Amino acid sequence: MFIPPSAWFTGFIPDLPTPFDSADAIDLKAFAALCERQIAAGVPALVVCETAGEAPTLSPAEQALIIRTAVDVARGRVRIIAGAVSNSTGHAIELARRAEAAGADAVMSVVPAYNRPMQEGMLAHFRAIAGTIGLPVILHDAPSRTLRPLADETLLRLVESRQFVGLRDASGDITRPMRLSRHLPAGFRCLSGDDTTAFGFIADGGDGAISEIANVAPDLCRTIFSHVRQGRLQSARYLDRRLMPLIACLAKESPAALKCALGVLGLMSPATRLPIVPLDAAAQRDVVRAFAAIADEELIDGVSA
Repeated sequence: MFIPPSAWFTGFIPDLPTPFDSADAIDLKAFAALCERQIAAGVPALVVCETAGEAPTLSPAEQALIIRTAVDVARGRVRIIAGAVSNSTGHAIELARRAEAAGADAVMSVVPAYNRPMQEGMLAHFRAIAGTIGLPVILHDAPSRTLRPLADETLLRLVESRQFVGLRDASGDITRPMRLSRHLPAGFRCLSGDDTTAFGFIADGGDGAISEIANVAPDLCRTIFSHVRQGRLQSARYLDRRLMPLIACLAKESPAALKCALGVLGLMSPATRLPIVPLDAAAQRDVVRAFAAIADEELIDGVSA
């Protein structure tokens, strides 16, 4: 049964990391366990092969393997959103087609990095990708990584096609949901892509967050979102502030810090793939201290003081 993206592209959705073993191969067992943990926590969807997943370092075959594994673990219980990350439109199209063939429910397509395309170039890039697949497409605006933002005007031209169903906004602009709400089609979803400002983004009308901290504390993130939706902003803000030291660690060295944090929980190896390297000893201590700051209230499963 087809369920429209508006029904599941909401709330806190984890941007899953890609576990590697000591031989630099994908640790599928650890990855499957990460997927299952999130599904058990009640997330509506999983994002794979994107920012936290170190997508630029994965071969097309590795990406297809990760997507198929996520699809097999999910068994329809949650939706799988697959990144098609490339600054080459042709390569992004290839990745999007592979994602569709592997069983993904939607593709996430980011503004091309390094090339610095004009707005007309972004428009043509995203339309070319969407035109080659039958899946919904979620746009990803990440100006800190691409140098050029996806302009509001370009977004509104793209959403004339209902194939574009949502936006992952990593700009940090918490006013965007309110600013765009009356111009976007019904069912289009705007999610934060920046954990540091996600609370303000959601409180100002956003529909959720594509999140790294949700990998660490999915239950707590769901509680924060629920509190905001119920108008319990003071309670939500308190929990968000308690998580902020850890969020700051993750934001400083992503995704190495996320892998370190999940390693503290015993969920995966902190191994990364070049050019990302694991955290040095000082940064690891910062992550452990951030955990200790919230362990006294047992806010994160598996963490004890």
